[in-house]
Amino acid sequence: MTVEMIPFAAEAHMTWAGMTAALEAGHRLPRADIADLLVYRGADTLLDRGAWIDGLGALVKIGTIVPGNAARGKPTINGIVNLFDDTTGELTALLDFHLVTKWKTAGDSLLSASRLARKDSRNILLVGAGTVARNMVDAYSSIFPDARFTVWSRTRATAEAMGLPVADDLEAAVKAADIICTATLTETPLIKGAWLQPGQHLDLIGAYKPSMREVDDAAMARARVFVDSRATTIHHIGELIDPLKSGAITEADVIADFYDDPALFSRRSDDEITIAKNGGGAHLDLMTATYIAQCWAAKGR
Repeated sequence: MTVEMIPFAAEAHMTWAGMTAALEAGHRLPRADIADLLVYRGADTLLDRGAWIDGLGALVKIGTIVPGNAARGKPTINGIVNLFDDTTGELTALLDFHLVTKWKTAGDSLLSASRLARKDSRNILLVGAGTVARNMVDAYSSIFPDARFTVWSRTRATAEAMGLPVADDLEAAVKAADIICTATLTETPLIKGAWLQPGQHLDLIGAYKPSMREVDDAAMARARVFVDSRATTIHHIGELIDPLKSGAITEADVIADFYDDPALFSRRSDDEITIAKNGGGAHLDLMTATYIAQCWAAKGR
């Protein structure tokens, strides 16, 4: 079997509508078998994520996260994605790690926003000014074409580099937003529940390990809480672990994930506050990599 090498350039053949449709279709297949391996060396992380979905295929995504690389002028995250045939288990494709991560992460949040954010949402606050935040501008704009973006970052120069209006007062910016997207590596909550306003949607992307969270207990308690996958968030990420431990929420307060009926994963009124935790499990990488491979195969047609 030929192993396809799929570069970042494959995204020229992809659309955000196609990406979210692929995630919708993937969650109608049997529930994925997934496993994560995280190895730490101080601030550095080796991430190994695997998934197999019967009827779709298997994937292993391997990456390193080295925060110190920023000072070296090198990428913080490096890795590779391996895609395997569902029937034979043969390696079918090697995909650009950053391509899969970009579309998986943004597509995950976009699917949640399409279900939970008010349809008239216009003011979108990006908390964090890294690669993920930049990708979300394009993703959100695909379903909110009149969106107005504001960015906040601990480092103002980083926020200014995005070329968007910059917020200096995080509390005021949160209060003025329809959608609040957090994409930071903070271990101390930045968003306070007391700041939240009726009708807002919070898209929590950044936290990915037990020590990390971006909103406080009050925010979790005030909102209707959704996750992309219970299996990869509830007992794995500080965003859920800490408020569960404190009693601010219970597991029953996590209303739905993408495997549940879409009718459950939805906004009930214009006034409620919703939170979607983007955990980004390997099953989502598999759905994304498969979509990318299909787009790449069809590029010449």
